[in-house]
Amino acid sequence: MLLNDEPPAAGFDQPFALLLGCHGRIERMDRLLVRLLAHVRQRGCNAEARQAASKVLRYFDIAAPLHHEDEELHVFPLLRERGGTGFVELLDGLEADHRELATLWQTLRPWLEQAEAGTATAADPAVADAATRFGALHATHIALENTRIFPAAEAIADADWRIAMGRDMAARRGVAWTPDAG
Repeated sequence: MLLNDEPPAAGFDQPFALLLGCHGRIERMDRLLVRLLAHVRQRGCNAEARQAASKVLRYFDIAAPLHHEDEELHVFPLLRERGGTGFVELLDGLEADHRELATLWQTLRPWLEQAEAGTATAADPAVADAATRFGALHATHIALENTRIFPAAEAIADADWRIAMGRDMAARRGVAWTPDAG
């Protein structure tokens, strides 16, 4: 089966938990993309493949860019300002990863649109390679953020900063949220 149920996300009152939850969804979408490539190659572009392609497209077109914005607007600046010089090179690398992921996405997206439309054939080597690189880059990127970046930022973020971040995250997603709303 290509599609799986997702666990519920944390709320905007827990911005770091929300970011970690996004990482879990990114990893699931990367695995779904790999399964989709194999599925189309072996079984063709059936209804299940079209639904999986739609899910991957929606996630990486909408949710993933918002996640990168969350990091670049809130987490990275906090660490640049208050985290010490040891973070500068790491953060520069993570921002470069975001740009590379966006480039890889532009290679993957047309094939996924074809899969969503039911017209895709087995992915050519460039698309398959982009999918491999996309997943591998996400894996190293997420590992660094989960083990070094988020813990460091969370340790220096006060309650007002967290509320402001949660409020901004909700607003950019078109969600009305106040800390009392949960």
